[in-house]
Amino acid sequence: MTSMKVKNSTWIKLLVLQYLSILCSASQDFDFFYFVQQWPASYCDSRHSCCYPTTGKPAEDFSIHGLWPNYNDGKWPSNCDRKNSFDQSKVSDLVSRMEKDWPTLACPSGDGFKFWGHEWDKHGTCTTLNQHSYFQAALDLKNKANLLQVLQNAGIRPGKFYNLKSIKEAIEEGVGYAPFIECNVDSSGNHQLFQVYMCVDTSASNFIQCPVFPHGRCGSRIEFPSFSDQSDSHDEF
Repeated sequence: MTSMKVKNSTWIKLLVLQYLSILCSASQDFDFFYFVQQWPASYCDSRHSCCYPTTGKPAEDFSIHGLWPNYNDGKWPSNCDRKNSFDQSKVSDLVSRMEKDWPTLACPSGDGFKFWGHEWDKHGTCTTLNQHSYFQAALDLKNKANLLQVLQNAGIRPGKFYNLKSIKEAIEEGVGYAPFIECNVDSSGNHQLFQVYMCVDTSASNFIQCPVFPHGRCGSRIEFPSFSDQSDSHDEF
């Protein structure tokens, strides 16, 4: 009888451990992050145009689009915990930084909370990070990469056309890892620098070599448009 109790107890412990293991794997079921920054002038200089946030026209600098968990096979998880929806009170101390480094450019003009909520609900809930840590990590990664300064150090400045290869090489030299460059097309049909993808480890702390790049291509020579030259009328749409 005692032997049976011991066996049952051992079996229950194994089931509990297995259950906990499943929970842990479900909460971090991804292999790396894409950290994506966009160039606001390219977002605005396209067919869909843009609307400046209610806080005003953003600075001429790369801005955060998102921190997205991904799998090594190119797929990704999304909307993993609908009960853990975005709560702006949990990032209240980060809002001023988010307004500066993570502004919304979607129409109609907004204060950013809808955009940030979408990023958390779709992507952040698929990580082991809490809401504050998720947004804090993205802000810190932006400062760590400092893409605009990296490009300027290589003589690449807004307002001109550059070889795609030279942009990639400048970022790889400055950050330490090769980026993926996404282009879009301006109203004149020119390919322009739109988004820069860097890969980050699952702790959202360190840049890594990308296991896989997204699909898409740019022309060999692309525009790096100036945001300071664009009209301030986008906030009226």
